[in-house]
Amino acid sequence: MGFWQVNADTLAGSRFVISALDETIASLVALQRATAAHPGERAWLDAHLPAYRERLRGDRITALLVRAGLMGGWNADFLTPAPPGEGSPSFADAVIRIRETPPDTARAHLMVSLNGSLPSVLDRSDLPTRAADLLEWVWTEAVRPYWPRRRRLLEADILARTRQLSEGGWAAALNDMRPGMRWLGDGRLRINMYDYPPKSISGARLLFVPVTPGRGWVSWEEPHRYAVVYPCAGVLANGDGSGAPQALGRLLGPARAGVLTLLASPKSTTQLVALTGQGLGSVGRHLKILLDAGLVTRRRTGRSVLYYRTPAGDALVTASRRQRPGNAG
Repeated sequence: MGFWQVNADTLAGSRFVISALDETIASLVALQRATAAHPGERAWLDAHLPAYRERLRGDRITALLVRAGLMGGWNADFLTPAPPGEGSPSFADAVIRIRETPPDTARAHLMVSLNGSLPSVLDRSDLPTRAADLLEWVWTEAVRPYWPRRRRLLEADILARTRQLSEGGWAAALNDMRPGMRWLGDGRLRINMYDYPPKSISGARLLFVPVTPGRGWVSWEEPHRYAVVYPCAGVLANGDGSGAPQALGRLLGPARAGVLTLLASPKSTTQLVALTGQGLGSVGRHLKILLDAGLVTRRRTGRSVLYYRTPAGDALVTASRRQRPGNAG
């Protein structure tokens, strides 16, 4: 198995970051694989997969580049750079790092991905430019229109992780972050189940980067920065309140119905603010009304107060989903 040796200083300096570039790379991988991790991703694929396939149909070189660099057992490092340790650069600023990769470096990284054999058709100097152009297309066509919503989901995931961290330490926050990842103790962080040699990252910056598509990876810029890109928690990635039934929205109002719909699983006020985009005061008023009506209840967990639906709230949401438009009143 592959694991990183982490010292206390590295763990103390680690942080969660949001990266528009990593979200776009993960979306590119999802488009290439054409398989969905949850219904929300399935709907997104249905909307954008035809245009993506048409985009590559006339560009054999870029299509092969994607398959060689992102679809094998090891990502080409220049295609998945670790995000900077400080700040959250825009997509335009971040993708420059890929575009400016030296061609020799890009070819060397692809050879690692392909176990040492680079097809002659990829022995060329424009690979970084082609990769950046494709990522810019994916960002513009398939990610940027959804970015405000996706960013809220990523923020909600980070809030959930930091709550786990405050309640159960790093082991609780890391153990279900991505398949195979576990805190093993003695400063060892298992990052996957592959039989790779251990890597000491003591003294480096360790970053955790959520993405909404259902796959992740690890990346680094040795010896200073290492990143774990992980899929956002499924309950968040597949729900932002927009799925509230229309009948429920007419009864409670769309905003309040969205809050009630999200509370199929416990969430804090802060999470609800991040997921819905509503202000703290608005969410608080909705929760008070729902509490008074007996549709939600709450419990304290550590420093957080979590809200979730009561059986009456579940029944109301379920009944409104069964309501057919022709029966509405």
